[in-house]
Amino acid sequence: MMFNRFKKALSKATELFSHTKGACVSDIEEILLRADVGAKYTEVILKKIKQSGDLTGALKNEIINLLDLPKPLIENNKPLIIIVSGVNGSGKTTTVAKLANLYSKKEKVILVCADTYRDAASEQLEIWAKRAGVEIVASQKGQDAAAVVFDAISKARAKSIDTILIDTAGRLHTRSDLMDELKKIRRVIIKLKPTGPDLNILTIDANLGQNSIQQARVFTQETGVNSLILTKFDGTAKGGAIIPICNELKLPVLYLGIGEDIEDIIEFDPHAFVEALFE
Repeated sequence: MMFNRFKKALSKATELFSHTKGACVSDIEEILLRADVGAKYTEVILKKIKQSGDLTGALKNEIINLLDLPKPLIENNKPLIIIVSGVNGSGKTTTVAKLANLYSKKEKVILVCADTYRDAASEQLEIWAKRAGVEIVASQKGQDAAAVVFDAISKARAKSIDTILIDTAGRLHTRSDLMDELKKIRRVIIKLKPTGPDLNILTIDANLGQNSIQQARVFTQETGVNSLILTKFDGTAKGGAIIPICNELKLPVLYLGIGEDIEDIIEFDPHAFVEALFE
């Protein structure tokens, strides 16, 4: 099932990679560049595979090696705290809703609206919460986002909730005041849970390809991001950009967003991903 979902999501990228069968090294180089793998990692890959008698097989293995990065170690210390951030328009709120739906199938989840900048942000998240069948801690425009998170964690502990999912305001990496707000939220979490957020996830719009790396680098350095979700993956032929994004940031991809529906999220598995990519 996972393979089929990857196959469906990767249809645009697969059109490119299907041409690697029987291709020579220069053909593979062109395919990798067109898929937005970038010059640096294209060279890394070609260096590893060019002596192989099975170029396609070697290419698959090398891509798996580049994508198979260790995921954050999560201790069994409830509640699990997940904070999700990203630039405006990266699909962050929809992603939070998808995660809530996914986690709620196994455990008790609470959604937290820490977006106190956008008009009707809380109302939008409430609609998603109803669809996912989970509780929500709402907020009002202008409220202190860190205070909302503090109250939410206290409430979750009192009600023995397993997972807290925090949606934050969309922000540009160049806005130091908004980056400071994320730092403050993280500090508040650490006060209540010394190990900090278990997953500090950054959403990246897959359509932006490598253009998102600098933004992501600032988020990672400033706010301790430890994992990624690539959104809108079903709409891009730039699937190869996942390689430089992961490796430049040294961060694993946890999930791919593959549509607008609440079920349109898939846990990232490098092996299934690569098999589907070359179908």
